[in-house]
Amino acid sequence: MTKPNRLIHEKSPYLLQHAHNPVDWYPWGEEAFEKAKREDKPIFLSIGYSTCYWCHVMEREVFENDEMAELLNKYFVCIKVDREERPDVDRIYMSSLQSMTGSGGWPMSMFLTPDLEPFYGATYIPPESRYGMPGFSELITEIHNAWVNRREEVIRSGDNIINYLSKAFSSTDKSSKIDRSLFQRSLGIFKSQYDEQYGGFGGAPKFPRPVVFNFLIRMHRTLNDKEAKQMVSDTLHKMSNGGIYDHTGGGFHRYSVDRFWRVPHFEKMLYDQAQLVSVYSDAYRLRKNESYANVVKETLQYVQTKLTDSNGGFYSAEDAESAPDPSLPDKKEEGAFYVWTKDEIDRILDPQRAEVFCFYFGIGERGNVPASSDPHNVFANKNILYIANSIHDTANKFGKYEEEILSIINESRVLLFDNREKRSLPHLDDKILTSWNGLMISGFANAYRAFGDESYVNSARKSADFILSKLYDHDNKILYHRYRDGESRFEGTLEDYAFFIQGLLDLYEACFEEKYLEAAAGLAELMISCFYDKEHGAFFDTTGNDKSILLRTKEEYDSAEPTGNSVAVLDLLRLSHFMENYSYYELAEGTLNFFSSRISDNPYSMPGMLSSADFYFSKTKQIIISGERDSAQTKDLISEVNKHYLPNSILILVEPGKQYHLMPFLNSIIIDSKISSAYVCENYTCKLPVTGAEELRKILQE
Repeated sequence: MTKPNRLIHEKSPYLLQHAHNPVDWYPWGEEAFEKAKREDKPIFLSIGYSTCYWCHVMEREVFENDEMAELLNKYFVCIKVDREERPDVDRIYMSSLQSMTGSGGWPMSMFLTPDLEPFYGATYIPPESRYGMPGFSELITEIHNAWVNRREEVIRSGDNIINYLSKAFSSTDKSSKIDRSLFQRSLGIFKSQYDEQYGGFGGAPKFPRPVVFNFLIRMHRTLNDKEAKQMVSDTLHKMSNGGIYDHTGGGFHRYSVDRFWRVPHFEKMLYDQAQLVSVYSDAYRLRKNESYANVVKETLQYVQTKLTDSNGGFYSAEDAESAPDPSLPDKKEEGAFYVWTKDEIDRILDPQRAEVFCFYFGIGERGNVPASSDPHNVFANKNILYIANSIHDTANKFGKYEEEILSIINESRVLLFDNREKRSLPHLDDKILTSWNGLMISGFANAYRAFGDESYVNSARKSADFILSKLYDHDNKILYHRYRDGESRFEGTLEDYAFFIQGLLDLYEACFEEKYLEAAAGLAELMISCFYDKEHGAFFDTTGNDKSILLRTKEEYDSAEPTGNSVAVLDLLRLSHFMENYSYYELAEGTLNFFSSRISDNPYSMPGMLSSADFYFSKTKQIIISGERDSAQTKDLISEVNKHYLPNSILILVEPGKQYHLMPFLNSIIIDSKISSAYVCENYTCKLPVTGAEELRKILQE
């Protein structure tokens, strides 16, 4: 094995994967920067993450190649960055790459001056010229020659890119104000992009993008638009029937390579599980569809068993590839852990079960992956489970009751799951990120409110307590981004604060433990002081303390995750109603106004901000339940509230004999300790209290 490079001292699973490359990798930091300046060399910056399939490919083809490594080490200072560990670094150079090429992705391959300014970029670079792309050796030799012979041109290119991004990130229309007319126009744009046949938006590849579903469900309620609800319902149905959903072990894969949701890219990310659980829980409240409930329960079981640390934090991801042959652990293939041959299924299941199972899931002797979705024949003779025929149609084919078919399918899934667990497991990225844990806390809290499973709220509590004890320095008032192997490191970004505050607020509304509301309020103050732009409005993505980050950005594109600003606005609006704090409301309003012209120009890019604007324009309900926490009547009233989809509300429990310092208006509520009551208020003006769930239901349905 090659002598380890400097990455061997890092904690990131991605960096450790590259610690034995012949490339003389440095982690992002002063040692590498000083070397580049001292030796007058450009920097080769490679950014990826540990469960990235094409990152693995490029490592095998390029970074493990001795000849290419020798060229890299000779001409460049080489830096490796885990994008999940350093989203601040990734954001700057991804924006640069997109400005250069019009697209981006990982692995990201960037070439920088010693002053860290980017002058050339690409994603995956093959070892030899192919697909119309230059080979890696050819490219880096050309870049080296440009650095030696056309230095001024290279430096000018880097300056131009940074100047362009600086203007793009700082531009704002101060005179613009957010307008509720945006909702109808934005909804029309989403409708125009909708795939009516297969659900989702656009063609292949197709990503879930939960922030869009959140906006559409809200528009069903705000604009009484039934089509918006139907778009979400149909897409959720297509996704959970497709191969993007793991029908054996639960949980969602990253995206579908086709428009049918059938053939996934097999990695599983925590942030997808977190957000989709919340979406399916909300959809269940609207339609009471048991298939949504099953998806939530199976996905959360997957998270609890596969992505949960013994101390309560949630891990980041599982890889897309694994070894099909346990005796050859280094020979890995995409999806090997998840796909099946017909012979395997016939060996595991008895003939009757196998026949039913194969019909239901579309299993074929020669596999079921269309050639159009598998151009390199990776899945030859392999099957990806997807619901090819309904329970009703399967029952008709085999002359059985639907209950019998469902029982056969579920028993067969258990048998396949037990068998699959004996395979080589995909790589687990076990770092714990504050931001993604915040999203997952929300997922568990929202699922608890929808389904009442105590294990869900307990999982949310354990994660919140873990973050507060391991990733929050109470003395120095610093929230850290990443925990792994006993180490908390890297100053938190806006997403860490905003997502975790959201998780704490959702957890409070699930369990009514005031310590979580107090923690959310304290972190909100810290978020404002560290990130809010007092001159122009809105929040920066970083604190500005790390001078190696060339620009302080304000991300505006809600992609697989919402932006920090989108969630921060909603956090502040909710806190303003919990605490009667109008300053939070003003900061949220200022942030919405900062982005208003950008939303108007491109609403498709900012559904998360549109959702926050929906809360801003709504007549927010304060729903206050008063009574003993453990009384049956109190529980009935809370349960009734939780049955309803009420996105523009806050839920509070007031217990007799308690003083509420964060929410002083509660102290004026008269509580009869023997009778539980529900108050539904707007602007702190309450209707007459009701004591029965049926009375409360009528008020909430108004």
